[in-house]
Amino acid sequence: MAENQMVKAIRMARNGGPEVLEYIDVEVGEPGPGEARVRHGAIGLNYIDVYFRVGEYPQSLPAGVGMEGAGTVEAIGEGVTHLKVGDRVAYASRPTGAYAEARVMPAAVLVRLPESIDFDTGAAMMLQGLTVQYLFRSTFRLQGGETILFHAAAGGVGLIACQWARALGVTMIGTVGSDEKAALAKQFGCTHTINYKTENFVERVKELTGGKGVPVVYDSIGKDTFIGSLDCLAPLGMMVSFGSASGPVPPFSLKELASRGSLFVTRPTLFTYAAKRADLETMAAELFGMVESGKIRIPINQRYALKDAAQAHRDLEGRKTTGCTILLP
Repeated sequence: MAENQMVKAIRMARNGGPEVLEYIDVEVGEPGPGEARVRHGAIGLNYIDVYFRVGEYPQSLPAGVGMEGAGTVEAIGEGVTHLKVGDRVAYASRPTGAYAEARVMPAAVLVRLPESIDFDTGAAMMLQGLTVQYLFRSTFRLQGGETILFHAAAGGVGLIACQWARALGVTMIGTVGSDEKAALAKQFGCTHTINYKTENFVERVKELTGGKGVPVVYDSIGKDTFIGSLDCLAPLGMMVSFGSASGPVPPFSLKELASRGSLFVTRPTLFTYAAKRADLETMAAELFGMVESGKIRIPINQRYALKDAAQAHRDLEGRKTTGCTILLP
């Protein structure tokens, strides 16, 4: 194959609104040592892509966008032993650059996708599914029987969390922004929903738990919900702040944790939990098992052509999307 194979990709030369995403021709070369070239069948869209686009997560520019995809291995570099040409693979990882027809990337972040899982599902579920896996199985390991609070229950991560909680026998209280989203979360296994636009979520959580609060809050909203989330926790509870859709959490005093009963707070990322190859394999195997068994179905509610990535970002930021969104090359 020619060294200078051209493919279509989305690139950004500066930070800013969705208009900075440009659909251009880029060169894709041969994979070097430890690398593989993947031809995408589908590409995942995630809120983290927005953080990179606006510059909240800095990277050197110009840069690619996106960190999730599924496709076929076209070529492998020297020293890659866990993959071969023709393997079906999926990934959710840095470096950015998934918004492309094909790309060369580190082979260590690629996992084999079972035949029973199609590329659309593989691309839609890796980042969000692995996120729920580490949140529920590592950060605060749910045993079953707990009552938890999960914000944005009708989002991509949220709908996977609803199903995983139900499978584990966990009572999930989920916050949503509309009655339609409440119905959707319930349909996917969320036990109780709270519409944060019409109800006070702290008061409702207290009501639902008989005043006790919950042992863990999973919060991807950030600034708008942080203190309220702390108020929902039982003594010795854990605040898991894993995103900042409403903006970063402002600085706070550690006294806020003491006064509410010796609380824990953590700001985890998937990249730390999946940094070791063995851990990534274990996490992916558990996620694939949940999907193959039918306990978790991946709701792909929006599909866009790769060239329409800017519109996909507008819809994501405008809270017009539910479940998972993919781009098709």
